[in-house]
Amino acid sequence: MLLQLRKIVICCFGVLLLIPMEGAFAQKKGFTVVIDPGHGGRDPGAIGSGSKEKDIVLAVGKRLGELIRNNHPDVNVLYTRESDKFVELNRRAEIANKAKADLFISLHCNALDRRKRSPQGVETFVLGLHRSKDNLDVAKAENSVILYEEDYSTKYQGFDPNEPESYIMFEFMTDQYLQQSVYFASLVQNRLVNNSKRVNRNVRQAGFLVLREVAMPSILVELGYISNATDERYMKSESGQKSLANSVYLAFKEYKREYDKKSQVLPSAQQRTTETAAVTTEVAPDGTTEYRIQFLTSPWRLADNSPQLKGLNPVDYYIEGTTYKYTYGRSSDLKEATKTLKTVQSKFKDAFIVEFRNGKRVK
Repeated sequence: MLLQLRKIVICCFGVLLLIPMEGAFAQKKGFTVVIDPGHGGRDPGAIGSGSKEKDIVLAVGKRLGELIRNNHPDVNVLYTRESDKFVELNRRAEIANKAKADLFISLHCNALDRRKRSPQGVETFVLGLHRSKDNLDVAKAENSVILYEEDYSTKYQGFDPNEPESYIMFEFMTDQYLQQSVYFASLVQNRLVNNSKRVNRNVRQAGFLVLREVAMPSILVELGYISNATDERYMKSESGQKSLANSVYLAFKEYKREYDKKSQVLPSAQQRTTETAAVTTEVAPDGTTEYRIQFLTSPWRLADNSPQLKGLNPVDYYIEGTTYKYTYGRSSDLKEATKTLKTVQSKFKDAFIVEFRNGKRVK
């Protein structure tokens, strides 16, 4: 079974490589966002003491869509469902892919077995490998919707949401939109925590079928724990739903602003060289080695007060291709740079030291 699944996955992956892919920020007319309220109809999703997941996410999703439509006339808003009906996972992805959408937002509520004490908080997921058992459990719960579908084993190439070996397929998946997805997920998580005052359970990666199927930047938001009395009261209240929708909207607004900047005609190689030179004017004397801490990459230029920078200031960046690579600190002393690295790693655990000479990165 496992060997057969590997063969299926490798075959599917090979087909994916043959599909011509456009850049996530290629120019095209208009912008389309797909809002995906999870579950619906015969699938209630997680059930709280006095509410159902399917009802909460539909209410938040429709409020979110209204905010986008009212404030962004250039954006086409589509829903995978606008009423209490059951929509298959592959159909949700089909809606987004057929529309050639630019962004996919799937809304859900988390839950824990009622025999256990439920945590609180919001978490935003992107497609990826499971970094912990908790992430796998969330993915299993959300993927179990396919059990409501007829012939799901054939439709999803033998995928069984309850069998850990089924998730091996995500080891072979590559997501060309992962960088944009993580960026948007971070914006959403930040707004939910700081604007809606939700408990922070961070941005995570897990194997969600609905995210695997869509060909665009995509996230899955767990708005809170319906199994937690405090979270449930908040999510089923009108004020809570308005706040949650507004927080996701504010994140969308920032993402769209950066998208519009990036979607303009990309600078020529000469322009990029000029820009790079402009941000490296304060360089060490010729031949002197300078150490900096690289902590973040982005497909676009971030504002100085961007929450992505987590308060680091001042920062520098250099450009490779169309990617902006951010650094913090400048020192000709490696020991001093090592001390700075520890400080930066408290915010960005994957930060590392890079070496510059005459204003250029030494590799």
